[in-house]
Amino acid sequence: MESNKLKSFATIHPAVLMVYLDRKSVVISMFSTNPIILGVGLVGGLLFFLMIQDIKVFLKDLTFYIPMFLLITIINPLFSHNGVTPLFFMNGNPVTMEAIIYGMDIALMLMAVIYWCKCYSLIMTTDKFLYLFGKAIPKLSLVLSMALRFIPLFKEKLHEIRNVQSSIGLYDRKGFVNKITSELKVFSALITWSLENSVETASSMKARGYGLKGRTHFSMYKFRSRDFMYLLAIVIFFGIVIVGMAMGVTDFSFYPEISNFNFGISQVIVYISFALLSFIPFVSEVWEVIVWKYSVSKI
Repeated sequence: MESNKLKSFATIHPAVLMVYLDRKSVVISMFSTNPIILGVGLVGGLLFFLMIQDIKVFLKDLTFYIPMFLLITIINPLFSHNGVTPLFFMNGNPVTMEAIIYGMDIALMLMAVIYWCKCYSLIMTTDKFLYLFGKAIPKLSLVLSMALRFIPLFKEKLHEIRNVQSSIGLYDRKGFVNKITSELKVFSALITWSLENSVETASSMKARGYGLKGRTHFSMYKFRSRDFMYLLAIVIFFGIVIVGMAMGVTDFSFYPEISNFNFGISQVIVYISFALLSFIPFVSEVWEVIVWKYSVSKI
């Protein structure tokens, strides 16, 4: 479900949103292990996620992702003993500084990808997905959009059923056997609800003329000049970053020893371009707030 907190960036054309989010995920996950690129990408993803979700959800997520970050950082030097700077030995194997820092880099990349993918799933709603692919691949796009919709819906309904059964004393958390029995009751109720909901969905689709020839489609999305400006900025910044990476401008190695950071003109241009690309949603929302407050002050 799309958040009501986004007032500017969420109104961009769905095609531009998909181009932006896909390119961001690809750059971070496939083309770079540079700590600066990954760090900037993570900060941009965190700011984007904060604009979509409440601070409580954000802090709750961190309670899982911070231990995951530390776990990956610890695990890597236990299996990889490459590097020229041993810190100590464990079972006769060196634990090197390079392996620890590389583990941190991999954890940083994983967290950045996860947060951008979470933003993708929240911002690309069912109606946007159907708008983009409904005419080209109508059946597949409908199945995918319904699947994406039902995952959070099932999760919400699961919590609702569990809470209701707990309030009337049917859900027993004491003991392993009682908990399994209670979960089976919750699962049975969830399956019953899903079957009823599928029948209602099929009836609703039939009543609205789904599958009939000559059926018209309504859409609120129009490609405006603002969307073109966003798309142009995304293509320019993404192009600069990709060309820079292809030329080895942002290359960074951890083994056998950690590379030094280079801040020549080429590197600075690529880093700034990637930062601007990462902070487009944040800048868009901040600019919207500034314009709104300025307009109100003139009243």
